[in-house]
Amino acid sequence: MPARRVVTGRSQEPRRRFAEELRLLRAGRGDSLRQLEEVLGWTASTFGKMEGGQSLGSPEVVEALDQHYGTAPMLLTLWELAVADPSQFKEQYRRYMALEAEAVSLWQYSVSRPPGLLQTPGYAREALAAGGLQGDELEQQVDARVGRRKLLDEAEAPPFRVILSEMVLRNALRNRREWRGQLEHLLEAAERPNVALHVLPFGAGLHGLDSTDSMFLRLLDGRTVAYTENDVRGELVEEAGKVERLHRTYDAVRDLALSPAESRMFILRVLEEVPCEPST
Repeated sequence: MPARRVVTGRSQEPRRRFAEELRLLRAGRGDSLRQLEEVLGWTASTFGKMEGGQSLGSPEVVEALDQHYGTAPMLLTLWELAVADPSQFKEQYRRYMALEAEAVSLWQYSVSRPPGLLQTPGYAREALAAGGLQGDELEQQVDARVGRRKLLDEAEAPPFRVILSEMVLRNALRNRREWRGQLEHLLEAAERPNVALHVLPFGAGLHGLDSTDSMFLRLLDGRTVAYTENDVRGELVEEAGKVERLHRTYDAVRDLALSPAESRMFILRVLEEVPCEPST
């Protein structure tokens, strides 16, 4: 086991701390990036990006590195801290992200894209790239968004109710294989006991959230906060009266939506319309 690292201020920067540990472990072992590729199977580029802080990699890669260096579960623990670090999100989301991690239950309405908690890496990458991100910043934001999914994977995951406008299911990715993967992931999520997924079909009628993504969090202290977002801006809403009005609107939208069982069938029908052949 390598010598224990001294705790420093870098512990307040989990992503940087994780990358540094990877570099130190490889240097101490005398491995090259190419040797890691040969032994573990992932590309040298993957390990290089992780050590450079451009990517966090997947938990499978990190677990393999933990085994290789004999450090388990240290690297996976550092990876989890880096994934959960709110500082990797853009400023307007940071307060919301910190609260989301503490939520005991969640509700969401999505206008045109799957909620971040249910996005696949392929979907997140294309969506963020469409917003102008590229290079290292793109990879960092993909890692951050996909990392949020672990909130629903925990042993005591909070209940999550999500309403998807039909537009979410019709606004396909260019890469058909990735799009099929996203739809399949929604179906898998809908089978979880803590997830209630509803589809709001076209023609259900006008409602108060037509153009606004809305997220609600019930916190440990009993408060509920909301986060609303449109194409122009996002806003964290904490004033009780405003949150209550938004939540009533959300409940009215839920009454218009399909049941979870009907919604799963609806997504299956959409999936059947997607070509099986990979994009070229």
